[in-house]
Amino acid sequence: MSGRQYPWVWADVPWSDAQELTRGTHDGLPLMSWNTADRNLLATKGQLRRMGLRPGGQDPVAVLYFFSRKGMRKMFANLYLIALAKPVRPMTPGKWGALAKANLARRLCPECGHDRFYVIHPTLGKCFTCVEAESARTATDAAPIAA
Repeated sequence: MSGRQYPWVWADVPWSDAQELTRGTHDGLPLMSWNTADRNLLATKGQLRRMGLRPGGQDPVAVLYFFSRKGMRKMFANLYLIALAKPVRPMTPGKWGALAKANLARRLCPECGHDRFYVIHPTLGKCFTCVEAESARTATDAAPIAA
């Protein structure tokens, strides 16, 4: 029987003067397991974004690991100090214009050229109206002629 892959150890951490319990190190950074990282001090990139912040060039101070039941594997996420995070940069008019063009290109049907006001599914490659018209056309072509 083998021991734990990530045993509990006391380690010096950058966000505290005292030693804290960690799960060892991963890539030279303290390894924290689920619900052991201080939520008031550390956050992942996604959590920072939801707070309206970004890492702002700082290096990660720890690594969070957890088991994903959906992916059936261990997942790792970098943790950043919230105190050193910077606000998210605001969107400029140029970025808004580029985003509007990109979204318009996703809504235009390549077959009929109409803006359908919904994103055309990439597996279909055309709007629902064109798909229905094509299926109706193939249905009438395949139907036997009544004598």
